[in-house]
Amino acid sequence: MSTNNKGICYDEDSKRTLVNLYQAGGKTQATFCKEYGIAPMALNRWIKQYSTVQIDDGKVLTAKHVKHFQKRNVQLEKELLILKKAIAIFTPHSNND
Repeated sequence: MSTNNKGICYDEDSKRTLVNLYQAGGKTQATFCKEYGIAPMALNRWIKQYSTVQIDDGKVLTAKHVKHFQKRNVQLEKELLILKKAIAIFTPHSNND
């Protein structure tokens, strides 16, 4: 739970609901924040944290999922580079190469 500058506590469900309301509505960020008494920086942080993306197969990914996949992608790229180097070392070369 976090509190804003007015001492209002927001649990995770409230934050998600506010993010969904903001994204569904047609209000500017300044208007929305003023209406709900939220600091713009807090709303930006919540948007990054709780926004979701629906992919082609219907699965919904959160920012946490995306971050995990980015880390995994970096790890796999490093492993691939190591394997390519190993193949180059252990592959016999002909005299024509």
